[in-house]
Amino acid sequence: MAKTGGRDEPEWIERVRSEGAVPLLEPDNCPNGWASPPGDKFMVRGPEYFSTRVKIPGGEYLLKPLAFDWIKGSMKIGDILKHPNSRVRKAVDEEFPTGDKPFVWAFNLQVPSKDNYSAVAYFVATNPIPEGSLLDRFLKGDDGFRNSRLKLIANIVKGPWIVKKAVGEQAICIIGRALSCKYCIAENFLEVDVDIGSSMVASAIVHLAFGYITTLTVDLAFLIEGQTESELPEQIIGAFRFSELNPASAWSIEAPSHGSSSGLQSSLPTRLWKSIGQGFSNLLHPGAQESGSSSGSAHVNGIAVHEDSDEKSNKGPNQCP
Repeated sequence: MAKTGGRDEPEWIERVRSEGAVPLLEPDNCPNGWASPPGDKFMVRGPEYFSTRVKIPGGEYLLKPLAFDWIKGSMKIGDILKHPNSRVRKAVDEEFPTGDKPFVWAFNLQVPSKDNYSAVAYFVATNPIPEGSLLDRFLKGDDGFRNSRLKLIANIVKGPWIVKKAVGEQAICIIGRALSCKYCIAENFLEVDVDIGSSMVASAIVHLAFGYITTLTVDLAFLIEGQTESELPEQIIGAFRFSELNPASAWSIEAPSHGSSSGLQSSLPTRLWKSIGQGFSNLLHPGAQESGSSSGSAHVNGIAVHEDSDEKSNKGPNQCP
């Protein structure tokens, strides 16, 4: 399991962590910065989840937090780790010019805006990934498998009422079921480019939240969903916190564009985004009442978030519980 402390980290990891557009700070005090929140902030499926529906604190990450980039460009930014001069790729290549390189996993959240912002979190495996593990199967699987398994847990730690009302304080989503994802994989890295603009509802909510980004603190965790008892308990790949980001702090870079229509979802996103959209509708129509909520629904600030409601049937991958 990955430790997130700093004193015993290799020098090159400490250096990469400190070189981004915004600094690495303590989780409780990181204005215009990023941090590594405790894994216990996130609840994941426990070892007996399918019989008890009990979730447990996430614990330590599988991978170490390596870096965070807050960047923008004239076109949508993607395939970052393909470029030898990208700062994380360059640091790894310089530190390990020959022999085995550590495996780097990047999550690139492409923010729908005229300035094409990207928030990119990097995590590193300093030990070999166990053969046959769920992580190994994910890396060797096809995009269909990845889209059905990669899960995001998002917690709004701090923010204005209007954002919490629209988004809810916590969201859980199978990313590839709700958004268009591109997987760029090589021998020693995987980059997941997540096009938030591929969902009309997600895009609208992010546009709303972006107007308050200098007041927001958000935790994001990534994990592979466990769908059989042998795959439990779930383990967090990595998580990061960004807090009160200043758009003016983003580094400007140039990168190839990728058509926004590629992989665009042909239908409205699934129930999480629908519940978010319902929350957004409630902002516009505050007198409207929730109706038809299932027993698996949780109400957060008056918004029904259908977390794991379809898991009781145990019929395969969830679509944004």
